[in-house]
Amino acid sequence: MAGKITALRFQKRQDRVNVYLDGQFAFGLAAIEAAHLQVGQVLSDDDITRLQALDEVERAYQQALNFLSYRPRSEAEVRRRLQRKTIDDEVIGAVVDRLARVGLLDDQEFARYWVDNRLQFKPRGARALRHELREKGISDAIVSEILADVDEESAARNVAESAARRWAHLEVNDFRRKLGAYMARRGFSYGTIKPLVEEIVAERHSEAFIDMESEVKEYE
Repeated sequence: MAGKITALRFQKRQDRVNVYLDGQFAFGLAAIEAAHLQVGQVLSDDDITRLQALDEVERAYQQALNFLSYRPRSEAEVRRRLQRKTIDDEVIGAVVDRLARVGLLDDQEFARYWVDNRLQFKPRGARALRHELREKGISDAIVSEILADVDEESAARNVAESAARRWAHLEVNDFRRKLGAYMARRGFSYGTIKPLVEEIVAERHSEAFIDMESEVKEYE
């Protein structure tokens, strides 16, 4: 395939260039790589192999960038995504290294983002958060470091108070059972759930007693 470059023409997408050798189309190339070429330049077979290898990495890199455009990802998520595209492990490794160098792939920052997002919009207990982060391929060391800063009691209280309003009409035992099970499904520990549920039940009973006492006084 070796030959002299006779033309470099942009494809319709503008981010890729068709390379012509000796008047014939030879291969496509990412524009960022084609920028180093010029008409009249002679390419050897080794040059072409090198350029095509660079192009393979560039195409995989662009796929990874698109994947990252929706939300931050862990390294494992990016690797799995590219593997599903049947991209070679060597190419995936080069893409991951490149993303890490420019700060677009950082498992510690991802774990912090994931936990902060969960606590703000869908509070979870440490057990559930640990499970989710492990599924994302985050190492145990990073998981432990990030979760050490989580105020599980505060998160549990937010979940419990929100759910308690929803089930305020239930009889006390049903209320206690439903609220406890709901919090357990969200990964809070028994040691966190039990005292908090009992506290809310006690507050609810106290409020009900005050309301009843007020009604009685109205008729005295």
